[in-house]
Amino acid sequence: MYQKWQQWNNVSRKWLWILVVIGMVASLPLIYARIQTEQTAKNVELIFNYRSLLESSVYQPKPEAFLNEELDQLKGAGIGTIAMFESNLDELTRSHRLMVYSTQDLIGMKRLPLSTAQTDNQTYVVFTSKENAETFAPMIEQTFKAAGIDVVPWSWDEGTAAIRINTSPADAVMKSFAPDPIAMKMLRDKGFNILPRMSDSQPYDQAAVDQMLTIFQENNVKHILFEGDAVKGFTDDPEKKSLKAFADSLKAHGLGIVTIEGLKKPQAGFNKLAYYLNYNVVRLYSLSDKDAKLDPDTLADRFALAAKDRKIRMIYINSMPSKDTTKSTITDSVENIVKTLGEPGNAVKRIEKDGFKLGQAEAFTVTTHSWDKIAKAIVVLGGVAFVAILVSYFLPSLTLAALILGLLGCAGLFVIHKEEWLEQLLSLFVAISAPTIAMLLAIKKVQEIHGEHPDMSGGRRLTHTLVLFIKTSLLSLCAVPFVIALLNNITYALVLNQFRGVSLLHLVPVFLVAVYVFLYQGKSVFSELRRWLRMPITLLWVACAVVLAGVGYYYLSRTGNSGSLLPGEAQFRSFLENTIGVRPRNKEFLILHPLFIVGVFASLRYPKIIYALIIATIGQLSMVDTFAHIHSPAMISLIRGLLGMGFGIIIGLIAVGVWIIIERCWKKWSPRLLQD
Repeated sequence: MYQKWQQWNNVSRKWLWILVVIGMVASLPLIYARIQTEQTAKNVELIFNYRSLLESSVYQPKPEAFLNEELDQLKGAGIGTIAMFESNLDELTRSHRLMVYSTQDLIGMKRLPLSTAQTDNQTYVVFTSKENAETFAPMIEQTFKAAGIDVVPWSWDEGTAAIRINTSPADAVMKSFAPDPIAMKMLRDKGFNILPRMSDSQPYDQAAVDQMLTIFQENNVKHILFEGDAVKGFTDDPEKKSLKAFADSLKAHGLGIVTIEGLKKPQAGFNKLAYYLNYNVVRLYSLSDKDAKLDPDTLADRFALAAKDRKIRMIYINSMPSKDTTKSTITDSVENIVKTLGEPGNAVKRIEKDGFKLGQAEAFTVTTHSWDKIAKAIVVLGGVAFVAILVSYFLPSLTLAALILGLLGCAGLFVIHKEEWLEQLLSLFVAISAPTIAMLLAIKKVQEIHGEHPDMSGGRRLTHTLVLFIKTSLLSLCAVPFVIALLNNITYALVLNQFRGVSLLHLVPVFLVAVYVFLYQGKSVFSELRRWLRMPITLLWVACAVVLAGVGYYYLSRTGNSGSLLPGEAQFRSFLENTIGVRPRNKEFLILHPLFIVGVFASLRYPKIIYALIIATIGQLSMVDTFAHIHSPAMISLIRGLLGMGFGIIIGLIAVGVWIIIERCWKKWSPRLLQD
């Protein structure tokens, strides 16, 4: 029985490869559906923070004129939308809609008796016009009464409307209400769209929400951007089921929501609300007020790349005022933003050149077919087979067991409704398996060729090297159809969900290839392990270990989006992007692909150099990792990988030329050195 099991394991690899090919074919309609989805939603919406302008206007001698001038500049530069926060007393004061006084203020102005200070710490609001009183008094009264705080009329001067809020000024400014309707009308008259920002700071009130959303709909609002750590209705959801109610109201008014790129922590309740809205969601890149001062070319690069490479459809610009001590003035970044969008940055032209147009952003239209589930099931079968093939290179007797256990595990996750775990785990395992298998086959091929032709000519070595590089790269990329098909869900495109295990993807293939090179080249794994363990540890070994540890740490630090760049690297990236349109990964075409090429070329004559291919494994897995960034368009990722291969071959040929020169010099001079 054991012998039959071994025979089945030995012949199973061929059938496993057939299953892999079938899985790749089944992935094609799912890949096409993703590409179709990515061809929708071509509008890019440029948004400016209205509160930033209000902050800046406070420091100007003529605030209203300044505000109008800034808005006209922004409109002319391509800004089509203004983001408006919920109003509060502080913001309405900056807008000169009203004035806010404390009890102590009025005592100082002799409008209240001194004895009032002993019993009173309340908030007094004086409206600056009759129109403002008619507009804002009901809003303020409704908000504070909903919070259990009385609002009563109060006398300022004859003909001047005023109210008293029976709470402290510190508490009063914390309460928020609907965006300033007068400012909203002014902005709409200037041709701007509105992006409201809503918070969860007040108890959920369905009537107030419906009233506010009706106003938004009447003003052509398409999306809501949330302020703070939670979406509207999150706090009261357990008691009132407010997230579902809010979602129903948003759908009734034709409104979607916005997810902010790069938040340290997702806004609480966002994923649940997005699910209720059938993912009527748009991604937004937020430019901080600090970064708004960067040079126009740098900002233009950011804006263009956000739309082209990361499926960003909203670009949100902040610009708070700052003191310029050298000029003794207070400035903002509006002029710099205008230069970024127009000359010399030309961000708008670059965005339009990439196939987008300025306008109100839209959610992606997801393409689905009736056969998607069947296709994905076949993809799962092929993916498990791919992982089983990897197992066969290290533990041949467990090949079929790996296939059976893998299929049972996938079935179990499906039965308990953990499809998300199934997709993420299997996509990670396939992403690890493909480049590892590709490198193992490459190493075996090098050893086979060297064994048959140890003194091969340089021309034939180079031919074998280039063919092997292309074959290895294509085999590594066989993981890509599985990753795309398994993670073909809009939640990954919107980064509401992500490919998990990036660190494992960057470590495990390198580790497995190293194990294979060190332990699977002799008579047995145990004999090779004993041989390595018996070797004396020298100072050189320790030094090499320290260097490798440092390099490994830096390598892992670069696997995410927060890794620091080397000096000049940002400029080099920008040059590549602006020159060829899509930037290949530097580490691939500058280091790792050339290392593979020169490593194979040298190993065909000097077998011990095969150890260099352990490091070259990173280049293969990096190509797969590119496609694990689901928020990047699939075609962009494909172009990036192919360009990396092409440029890598060019630089690899240069490296081979340098190696040949070194090789010839060594042959010429080494006999003389030995004689000396």
